[in-house]
Amino acid sequence: MSMGIALFNGLQESIDSLFQYSNAAVHLAKLTSPNGLRFYDPAVQAELEARTELEHDLRMAIERQEFVLVYQSQVDSLGRAIGAEALIRWEHPRRGFVSPGTFIPLAEETGLIVPIGSWVLKAACEQLVTWANDENTQHLTLAVNVSAKQFQQPDFVDTVCGLLTQSGAPAHRLKLELTESTMIGKIDDIIARMHQLKAQGVSFSLDDFGTGYSSLQYLKRLPLDQIKIDQSFVRNLHKDTDDKAIVQTIIAMGHSLGLQVIAEGVENQEHWRYLNEHQCHAFQGYYFCKPVSATEMVQRSLAPPPMPA
Repeated sequence: MSMGIALFNGLQESIDSLFQYSNAAVHLAKLTSPNGLRFYDPAVQAELEARTELEHDLRMAIERQEFVLVYQSQVDSLGRAIGAEALIRWEHPRRGFVSPGTFIPLAEETGLIVPIGSWVLKAACEQLVTWANDENTQHLTLAVNVSAKQFQQPDFVDTVCGLLTQSGAPAHRLKLELTESTMIGKIDDIIARMHQLKAQGVSFSLDDFGTGYSSLQYLKRLPLDQIKIDQSFVRNLHKDTDDKAIVQTIIAMGHSLGLQVIAEGVENQEHWRYLNEHQCHAFQGYYFCKPVSATEMVQRSLAPPPMPA
């Protein structure tokens, strides 16, 4: 049983208000301390109301298609564009651009990440078709983040295959980025789904590698093509010996397992030089390109690459 408690010291509050306060408190108790109790807190109430409003707006955003994709280049050891990562942005009619850090956790919690993720996949496939029809961009791959909840939907494989068929996008240019949290659960089912999609030509990258769960227990079993070094290890690479050791170990592990290794968060030439010296395969970060529109990303990819590290 969860309990919500509202205190009052007089007649200035109406009965309806008191019930509203206690309901807010019990709602919070259910979210944060099941089988416990919480007292009503005006600040918490304001937070809950803001969250409820944001959830309503997020549902409307799906109906109104208020989302856009931006793209961040991924480059090889010579700085040449080999692909990009698709990143979602929400263009709210009143608030302007809402940070993914604000709405993605809410989408995950409410299950709205599933329809949002489907929209991203559809938009990504359409972009791949556009690139495939231009000889300057037909070699580019496109990485799309897939949440654990989305990947574990029973119809996920059919959804991806259907979008590829409907759009005519080249499956071998689509890369799905999974996080380690995706691997929690029925690992055999997850591996089977990955194999089904790989049979269609889709590739897989393990995102945020090294920040989550016991990767080594299942890494050798997963039909991966790539692992992505998390930016938290790259950010201080030029001055932190521990980060250098971790990065070097991840790259060596990738080589041993026959996996491509890409590093994100590459922000300066020192990062790039160290990663290149240790035979990292690909790179992503502000040093090469910030998240921009598809048109600008392609224009940058056609320009001369930065000086090799």
